[in-house]
Amino acid sequence: MIPGNTGRTQPPPQPGRRRALATALAASALPWLPWAARAQSASKGPVRVIVPHPPGGPADQIARITAQGLQQALGTPFLVDNRPGGGGMLGAQAVAQARPDGETLLVNASVHVTYPALFKHVGFDVIEDFAPITQLTRVPMLLLVNPQLPVRDVRGLIAYAKAHPGALSFGSSGNAGAAHLAGELLKQLAGVDMVHVPYRGAAPAQTDLIGGQIQVMFDSASSSMQQVRAGRMRALAVTSQARMALLPDLPTMVESGLPGYVLTNWYGLWAPRGTPAAMVHPLQAATARALHTPEVEAQIRPTGAEVVASTPEEFARFVVAEKALWAQIVLKSGAKLD
Repeated sequence: MIPGNTGRTQPPPQPGRRRALATALAASALPWLPWAARAQSASKGPVRVIVPHPPGGPADQIARITAQGLQQALGTPFLVDNRPGGGGMLGAQAVAQARPDGETLLVNASVHVTYPALFKHVGFDVIEDFAPITQLTRVPMLLLVNPQLPVRDVRGLIAYAKAHPGALSFGSSGNAGAAHLAGELLKQLAGVDMVHVPYRGAAPAQTDLIGGQIQVMFDSASSSMQQVRAGRMRALAVTSQARMALLPDLPTMVESGLPGYVLTNWYGLWAPRGTPAAMVHPLQAATARALHTPEVEAQIRPTGAEVVASTPEEFARFVVAEKALWAQIVLKSGAKLD
């Protein structure tokens, strides 16, 4: 399993959600000459938005929302092209090798920056071979425990783990995925010994957490919120820099006594290296204006995702920092894909 993919199939975004984003983007349209000229050229085909994951998942959903809105704003077709395979590398490689002419874009999850740490032969440079456009969203994870475990907060969990070394098992949606690496980062920063149990997706891991076969796991809020509210799982903290609007009383991992613990899934938009700024910046501006409208934010927020819509420059710096962070976790933990 890979970061950014919980292993749970989700339905395609609802038409109303797509229409809201499309309307917001259309309202933000400006006289961007490269795109206007392109739209008037009958010889030009649609822009391909490549997603290196199967249809129906979170990366596919955010890609379709973005593509629909960009089509309305820029006056040219944007079509999502799912290219799963190779742990997500096949689709990314197709974009890295594409011509920098605005014909091909990439929407990928945070797995994008983990390729060099997890694979000996990647076939492209995750930094140098792409033109960053914007970070679309981030998705914090929750630190969850079985409610029968006698802990109420992160400090209590760490104390229990230290008093019972190796007795706690933490589940994840798969080896080297975001949930697995989140648990490894907890082990590293807290100095505790827990046994990792990988599952094929978040759902079976949740089932065993509720049943007590495992005691700890990290999972996205969208995947686990219902079980938390039903009292079947206890949330101890959120992994983002700030608290979540959905759970304002839930502290962050930093607030819980682990300085430096900030780790989230996220989704970004890239073009091939060398794509002109005259195309990159209109793409970023159109996406940012749409994602920050109240209508779209209201639809995204219940999923646990948070809109970012950073500038190309901000996204470039973020990607470099994230690549170093995930690589350090992988190296120290020895995590490997199945």
